[in-house]
Order: sequence, then C-alpha cells, then structure tokens
Amino acid sequence: MTSNPKIIVLDDDPTGSQTVHSCLLLMQWDVETLRLGLADESPIFFVLTNTRALTPDKALNTTREVCQNLKQAIAAEQIQDFLIVSRSDSTLRGHYPIETDAIAEELGDFDAHFLTPAFFEGGRFTRDSVHYLVVDGVPVPVHETEFAKDSVFGYSYSYLPDYVEEKTKGRIHSNAVERFLLDQIRAGTLDRLMQLQDNQCVAVDAETQADMDQFASDVLAAAAQGKRFLFRSAASLLTALAKLPPQPVAPEAMATYTRKGKPGAVIVGSHVKKTTEQLTELLKENGIEAIEVDVVHLLEESPAQRQELLQQTLDRAHTAHAQGKTPVIYTSRQELTFKDIQTRLDFGVAVSTLLMDVVQGLPPEIGFLISKGGITSNDVLSTGLALQSARLLGQILPGVSIVRTPDRHPQFPNLPVVLFPGNVGDRSALAEVYRRLKGDE
Repeated sequence: MTSNPKIIVLDDDPTGSQTVHSCLLLMQWDVETLRLGLADESPIFFVLTNTRALTPDKALNTTREVCQNLKQAIAAEQIQDFLIVSRSDSTLRGHYPIETDAIAEELGDFDAHFLTPAFFEGGRFTRDSVHYLVVDGVPVPVHETEFAKDSVFGYSYSYLPDYVEEKTKGRIHSNAVERFLLDQIRAGTLDRLMQLQDNQCVAVDAETQADMDQFASDVLAAAAQGKRFLFRSAASLLTALAKLPPQPVAPEAMATYTRKGKPGAVIVGSHVKKTTEQLTELLKENGIEAIEVDVVHLLEESPAQRQELLQQTLDRAHTAHAQGKTPVIYTSRQELTFKDIQTRLDFGVAVSTLLMDVVQGLPPEIGFLISKGGITSNDVLSTGLALQSARLLGQILPGVSIVRTPDRHPQFPNLPVVLFPGNVGDRSALAEVYRRLKGDE
C-alpha cells in the first residue's frame, strides 16, 4: 500500500491555495520552517515565494534557495514521495520557464513537467491545448485578454505549445510539446504518463473539475509506480491532487471567525479593472469609510512627505474604527505609465511598503482584515503581519481564501485575513465578503 505523495507547492503569489483548506501556508523557507510543512498532517502545503513581484534574476535565486533548503528538509523528514507544483497565474502570467527550470536543476530528474493552467472557479479552462478565459459568459482565448498585454509577463499565444516555444525562446519547440487532449484525459492517461521521460513538456486539457480529478488520479497512480513529475499549474489541479473533504466552516458562516463581532479593515492594492469595479460596489455598503491614498507621486516624495501621508491615512482609519466603521484603504486608481519595467517594479515596492506600514498601524482590535490583490496579500502576510506561517481555513467565496493568524501573534492574534486575488469574482464579490464577515449574509 503506497501512501499518497506530499504535495509541495511553490506559490508565486499567495492565492494558489484558493481551492483547498486546513493546510499550512509558509511565508519563510528556511529548513526548519519547511520541515513544519512536510511534517504537517495535511497532504499539501504552500511556500509563498511571491516571485511574481520579483525581477527574473531574483525569482530564479529565490526558487533555487527554496529548492536547496527543501532538499535538506525532505532528507531530514525522510519523505520518500513528493510532487512539486510551481503554482502560478491561471492567465499565464509569471516567470515561466525560469521557475520550472530552477526546480528541475535543484531537485532534478523529472520525467515530465505539465502545464495545467485551468482554474474553473475563475472561468479558465483548456480545450484542444488552447487556454480560455470566460468573459461575460463567452470563452475568449487568453492572448486576446488584458492579461496577455501585461507589461512584465505579456505573451502572444493561447495555444499552449506555441506559448511554450515563445517563453522558452525556441528551446522547446511547439511541436515537441506533448498534448493531453480532453477525450484522452477522460479515457485515462496512465499508460502515456508511464512512458514520459527526460522532463518532457506536456500541455493538459481540462474543461471541468472532473477532468482534472481524472488526470490527478492517473498522476498519483504513476507517481506511486516511481514516476517523478513537476507541474506549472493554477489552483484547480491542487484540489484534485489533495483530495480534501469539505471545509470545516461553510463560506456563509465565516462571521464566526470575526473577532468579537467588531468592524474590520480592507486594504486594496490591485489595479486591475475588476478590482476597481468591486471596490466601487463595496464603497456603497453600510458601515464603510472610504480612505483613498494618493500614490501618484510616491517615488518623488521625500521620507517626511511619505510619513505624513502614512500618518494621515492611519488617523482616518483609527477615527473610522472608533466610530464603528470598517475603513477601506485603497490606492488611487488612475492608470500610470512608467519609463521602464524597473521603475514600475520600484513603484510597486514603494506602494506596498506604504500599505504594509498602514497594516502594522491598524487598530489592534479590528475584527477581520480583507486584502485585495495577490501581491498585496502576500505582503500583508509576510510583512504587514510578519507571519512565519498561517493556517488556511478555507474559502469565503469560490477562489477567495481566508487564513487565520496564530493565537500567539503579538498584535493581531486569531485574526481572520481574507486573501482576495485581483482578478477573481464578479462585481459584487468584495461587498459580499465584507457582508459575510460582518454577519449580514
């Protein structure tokens, strides 16, 4: 009888856990912290590397460092079987193939690496090796969406073999990518999985969770027979691999986690159009205090000006909370252009640093915290709340996770924190999460 392999997820922002529950999210990756994840009773754990916010060089170095420490932790815990997932964005943005190459170099000898970007809760699926995003009920090839035009991670193809050729700069040719098509997935792919070798690149179709479940079942069977696999994946594969029962507290009942029924706080960093629409709806809710932070000139401002902006923001947040309201702190929404990628990344760091100072200065008695945006959420956990690890409670909406800080946290013990990706949910989703934590649902 073979036990299921441990599923180790290197997550490039903290939203990859958006389809599972009751497992650990690790914000640090020293050997001892990684051993916590490996020894935990959950079949899956996440290392939040936040590499999507880093330059390619830093993403490479971070991934290498995690894998080198992981090698030691795996040996120390005597783990025999494991699967590695490089979890990234379901709209194909991220450091591919940098991260999968680094994992293969450090942890070596994989028989295949799979591209499984389907994320059904977010309306992303793959058919005939073409990846689609459902927009207003219509499936659109992802290269025709705003995500393909990303200034850091842009791409030209939705057909995954062509995407691979583009991203690997021709090292892996389109016609060298194996294709697992829907009818093959549904008939079972165990025989084909057993024949893969030499880190073969494979594009995997999936239209429904049942497709992914079938594929994962075959993967686990192949792994039990000694095959070693690596995945570049969105979240839906993780659900299938982990095989978890339903989460302990239903999404509608999450107000039970709100501390003493008190008002919370909302931090909004994401700038995608969907976030702005959701923010607009949230600001119409009862008990909300809108606090806009003007970040347009943040890179040119002196430390004193920045400190003054921080203090004004915190004063307004404390006043709102004292009046029984939930402050919603959001960055100014206008679209900014930058002279180069480095300036854009520097601006992102400056905004995040300011927002994390806001988090650290929030009233300690807030009932909950909602963080909107993937990179913002990662920074809230690792910097704003300075966590080593957090326990994932489950999802408050499809694709939207909620974690809780440890009871020994010096400032915010047992605080429920919502990790809300920028591009998930409909227009009313952010308002709905707020109502659920307030107990209005």
